[in-house]
Amino acid sequence: MKRRTLPAAAALTAAAALLLTACGGGGDNSKANDKIAGADTGNTKTSAAPSTSAPSKANRPKISFPSYAKNVFEDQKTGDTTKDAVLADSAMSVNSMDDAIFKGSTDAEALGFYNSGKALSSAITFVQGYIDKNDTWIGETRYFDRKVTLSGDGQAYVTYCSDESKSFLKNKRTGKVDKTPTSADSYVLYHTSLSKNPQGVWQTTDIVSNRGDKACQP
Repeated sequence: MKRRTLPAAAALTAAAALLLTACGGGGDNSKANDKIAGADTGNTKTSAAPSTSAPSKANRPKISFPSYAKNVFEDQKTGDTTKDAVLADSAMSVNSMDDAIFKGSTDAEALGFYNSGKALSSAITFVQGYIDKNDTWIGETRYFDRKVTLSGDGQAYVTYCSDESKSFLKNKRTGKVDKTPTSADSYVLYHTSLSKNPQGVWQTTDIVSNRGDKACQP
């Protein structure tokens, strides 16, 4: 696989379930360990991840990526300030997991800053999977068709797709890159639930994914 997939998560709340139905479904995926990878370009310099975080009172931790890896987020602006803030922190949740992978630690500060509850548990398991196999990833992962639905003042749901056709697993010990060919499984549909914490951060609290979902196919 291009990358490892987040572990299967429990169903979201009833409101989220309605959203999933309206957006074409999501659900768990039996291929729960088939996600990220990386390749060595000979340059280990790190660079700051794309700045997508929205302003808030919180002291946000720094996230940095190595020069050989990049996340690209489309659909960042909706014209609605609250929705844009949700989308920004949703992107930072994704970046925080990759930041932890590159650091090789589930104690990376950003991981617990942008994720809580079931999503944090899943994120820790996800990152630990990389650590246990001594893996990282390289290339570019694109996140697109990002849509946000607000529910009250402090709850939101975000759906999005990922394109992993240009990102690959790399074993840090052997240096081997798993350059698997592009297929339907290179595309993943995500459904996430977010809650706004007292510091004004939209934390991802729950997430389900479906690798190979037709909604994300080119």
